[in-house]
Amino acid sequence: MRRDVFQAIADPSRRAIITLIAIQAMTPNALAEHFDTSRQAVSKHLKILLECELVKQEQIGREIFYSLEAKKMKEIDQWIAQFRNLWENRFNELDNILINLKNRKK
Repeated sequence: MRRDVFQAIADPSRRAIITLIAIQAMTPNALAEHFDTSRQAVSKHLKILLECELVKQEQIGREIFYSLEAKKMKEIDQWIAQFRNLWENRFNELDNILINLKNRKK
């Protein structure tokens, strides 16, 4: 089943995993130490993140390390950017109104 990045970031545990592996590549066991869940639960989250292409895996010896696929995060950023721009414009308009009101009082 093909998933999208928004399904991946919908879960708080997956967002936490993304945050951890953005700093450094980690194994499932190392990731599991940061959660009150089983290694299997972490592996299930990693599988979803892999399906969404938000993480990549690299086998080094007998260990598999997971790291962030930063390019895929751009899709999330582009979606959020439209709202960022909308709110920045609204705040700028509010700033102008407040400045005008302040100047009128002087």
